[in-house]
Amino acid sequence: MNTADLGLPVDVPSTALFTDHYELTMLQAALKAGTADRRSVFEVFTRRLPEGRRYGVVAGTGRVLDAVENFRFDADVLGFLRERNVVNEETLEWLAAYRFSGDVWGYPEGEVYFPGSPIMRVEGSFAECVLLETVILSILNHDSAIAAAASRMASAAGDRPLIEMGARRTHELAAVAASRAAYVGGFATTSDLAAGFRYGIPTVGTSAHAFTLLHDNERDAFQAQVDSLGRNTTLLVDTYDVTEAVRTAVEVAGPELGAVRIDSGDLLLVAHRVRQQLDELGAVDTKIVVTSDLDEYAIASLAAAPVDAYGVGTQLVTGSGHPTCSMVYKLVARAESADPKAPLVPVAKKSSGGKTSIGGRKWAARRVDGDGVAEAEVIGTGAVPAELADRQLLVELVKGGEVVAREPLDVVRDRHAVARGNLPLSATQLSRGEAVLPTEYVHLRSGS
Repeated sequence: MNTADLGLPVDVPSTALFTDHYELTMLQAALKAGTADRRSVFEVFTRRLPEGRRYGVVAGTGRVLDAVENFRFDADVLGFLRERNVVNEETLEWLAAYRFSGDVWGYPEGEVYFPGSPIMRVEGSFAECVLLETVILSILNHDSAIAAAASRMASAAGDRPLIEMGARRTHELAAVAASRAAYVGGFATTSDLAAGFRYGIPTVGTSAHAFTLLHDNERDAFQAQVDSLGRNTTLLVDTYDVTEAVRTAVEVAGPELGAVRIDSGDLLLVAHRVRQQLDELGAVDTKIVVTSDLDEYAIASLAAAPVDAYGVGTQLVTGSGHPTCSMVYKLVARAESADPKAPLVPVAKKSSGGKTSIGGRKWAARRVDGDGVAEAEVIGTGAVPAELADRQLLVELVKGGEVVAREPLDVVRDRHAVARGNLPLSATQLSRGEAVLPTEYVHLRSGS
């Protein structure tokens, strides 16, 4: 696996240090206690959706698989841990041979989820599973938050395409992951070339205000762009006076002008005026692209405007107010001993303050009504009820340490569109509300 495929600097040899210090000290203590080899089951879930959200979106699974595969303690990493005295020599020796050999199950990437959904299940020895906690949560919490925001924006946009333009508003590596997650959520293109290179996402872009300001006048700038990129280009028309710019744009490019972009002002009003002006100038096929700090609410407010595409940056890459999903990675079952045949015992955190967990290795299924519309998220342990047998959600992702479920990003994107479409219509409402599906538990043991 090339580290460049993970969005990592080329001098970072592995994902092993994308973890917290205490994961390694827990490992050291468990090795000394003789409990490190106990078969264990960890689950990723969230206790609640972000305020006002009606569903979540699973995103980042493909990146998790890459990270697990590339989780290696090479000489440089071991040297760092030794120099900092993070763990003892016995633990370093164990880490040098680390290769995840367990199993991972999870919701397919692009699927929707709800409070309590076992989004991912990691099984193996305690030692090998506990090390993966931080990197798995880091990826899933970030990517799922971006994908959820993207999904809401895509619902608001309807059939109009969305352009991801947030690279300059976040960390350069997070920008690549955000672009990928946005594509899963329904965005059509990105401005980020690194995302296009790594994930095959279509890239777009033409010019910024600086290009217009570089030239002696707007006409010269437009002429230079058309001469270079052709009449089908998109001209930015709000550097000076929009009305004059639209007139100049059509004079320069002719009615074959591809599009104009508006990046400021009252977008609803300006879009109507620009559409009327374009039509009067004979540029009836010229499209209108709007940008300028859009979010799902602004996009919804432009539904009646003659807008053909939206470019979204800041609000998208920050999760539109919810930059994390608050997912957790909890031990839900472990063996009574290190004997591979020892039975699993459900375990759960017992505490006050709303942070209890539910023990047991879980399955999940989605019950639908007679029309195929989802009506409940059902979670349980033990046998799956016959009527839900063909509605199970978890799929095998890693078997015996080998990744078995890589898939093209377009498949993931299409899956999300189907999953969102199978939810009740209220799922697309932007007004604040509870999760669109209730979570039902059967045969479970709970913390108290």
